Amino acid sequence: MSKKAKNKGKLTQKLTDKYRLVVLNENTFEERFSLKLSRLNVFALGGLLAFLLILITTSIITFTPVKEYIPGYSSTNLKIKAAKLAFETDSLKRKLDLLNAYTKALQPILKGEIEGNFLDTIKNESQKFIIKDSLLNASKEDSLFREKIESRDRFPIQNSNRSNVEIIFFAPLKGSVSQRFDAKAKHLAVDIAAPKNTPVKATADGTVIFSDWTTETGYVIILKHGYNYVSVYKHNGNLLKKQGDFVKSGEVIASVGSTGELTTGAHLHFELWSNGYAINPINLIDFN
Repeated sequence: MSKKAKNKGKLTQKLTDKYRLVVLNENTFEERFSLKLSRLNVFALGGLLAFLLILITTSIITFTPVKEYIPGYSSTNLKIKAAKLAFETDSLKRKLDLLNAYTKALQPILKGEIEGNFLDTIKNESQKFIIKDSLLNASKEDSLFREKIESRDRFPIQNSNRSNVEIIFFAPLKGSVSQRFDAKAKHLAVDIAAPKNTPVKATADGTVIFSDWTTETGYVIILKHGYNYVSVYKHNGNLLKKQGDFVKSGEVIASVGSTGELTTGAHLHFELWSNGYAINPINLIDFN
């Protein structure tokens, strides 16, 4: 038999040799407890106990709040609160961006930085559209088609004394005027009474510069048109366009409602501004 085989046999013998563990009474030397063991049994039992201890410790750390007291582990509640605060912060940032864009768009109007333009004395400028009947040469079919369109709820400005027109406005809503423009009473708009959910249309081509909720006037949408005109629609039931959208004249942008603290019923509060000055919409639009 080789030396290597002999060593292997001795190792196996040592692992399997039986030993007796005896517990005696120190005074009487009476045997209280005895147990037969081998080195192999001790190693196996020790490994099993170590594995169970590691498993129990890991479970306690993973599934109980004890882990919050261990450096490097964060609280679950703190993670939930942090995620919630992150969403709220993002929402506030979006609202702040909208408010900044709204304020920036209205600054020229509120500060009066834009030169006033008197509507009764529109100047001749080569870059503006000049509409002359002699250039139209409308056929009979064209005339009938125009009459059909103008008979609807979009009413164009009719003023034969002006040959140069900056922009043509149409009625945003078909209804009765419940309150007129009154600068002395600081009512810089006309109120048009109509049933709830009646479509509100863009008075002219333009871009939406504000579309959101306000406490006093409810759902508000503001359009910026050519030649520094701005139209404002307040107390809407809901808004169909968002900031940055381009809308065509007569396109539905909202619906009649009664939202906001200052409302007195279902109606549209309609304002029209030109170069920073509030103008009477009735002078340009036929609401009847």
